[in-house]
Amino acid sequence: SGAGAELSARRRALLAMPRSLHFLRWPLIALAFSALLAGCATLDEKQRQWIFQPSTGQPAWAEPRADGMEDVWIEHRSAESGNPVRLHALWLPHAKADAPVLLYLHGARRNIWGSTFRLRNMHDLGFAVLAVDYRGFGRSTAELPSEAAVLEDARAAWDWLAREHGQRPRYIFGHSLGGAIAVQLASTVDDARGLIVEGTFTSIPDVFRSFKWGWLPITPLITQRFDSAQSIAQVRVPVLVVHGSNDGLIRPELGRALYERAPGPKRFVLVEGGTHYSTNGVGQRLYRDALRELFGHEG
Repeated sequence: SGAGAELSARRRALLAMPRSLHFLRWPLIALAFSALLAGCATLDEKQRQWIFQPSTGQPAWAEPRADGMEDVWIEHRSAESGNPVRLHALWLPHAKADAPVLLYLHGARRNIWGSTFRLRNMHDLGFAVLAVDYRGFGRSTAELPSEAAVLEDARAAWDWLAREHGQRPRYIFGHSLGGAIAVQLASTVDDARGLIVEGTFTSIPDVFRSFKWGWLPITPLITQRFDSAQSIAQVRVPVLVVHGSNDGLIRPELGRALYERAPGPKRFVLVEGGTHYSTNGVGQRLYRDALRELFGHEG
């Protein structure tokens, strides 16, 4: 039948996605079929599970990687859920007492324990770093996150930095999905010195459309949209957008498109050979140069 042929075509397109995207295959297949049942009350909840893919607990191998980092607990009451929230964060101080402070916002799947190498990279560039796990991740409150909820959590971490280190320059950094959270946060605060995003995008629907099977008609039903292209127009601090040329998950064109929407001052850095996970390390020299030229930061 025509319907059967259409489903077969969709299945072939989904199976043809690049290897780097295979971990998303079944969540997005499920999303595509759930979209056919748009009236289902659990559609939003399922999307939150698939988009955030929260990872809980502290892996046994994590402790050595966090050597020298201090546990921080940040509490706030969520307007989104109405519940008290307790967030776990890692604080990596710097030897220089007046070193600028960086709020690190991680992406989907990996919690702060899987991001310690980036924390150290940014520390090596001259920052003291606070990395926070949103609710549903790591040792933070076990609650399914949402776009509104993670923004609340990021704001709570930013407020903690203002209380504890308000006299020091403070920057917002986000990787991948964390980049979208960083853009939203930067658009709502007036005390940041700069915004740095890596391997991020203009919106979740745009990411979906960038895949080979992006013709599937489900983007109007995506509830967790993370529309950075709109939010970045409200950012009033210098913006550094970094992307790896070999990023097979979030295409460099999406990072470039986000950069084009930023009002400036701004800079786009393409790290040749950088992947979605290696760009931060591979691009250290380029990072250092861009931080000096855009922010006047000497690491």
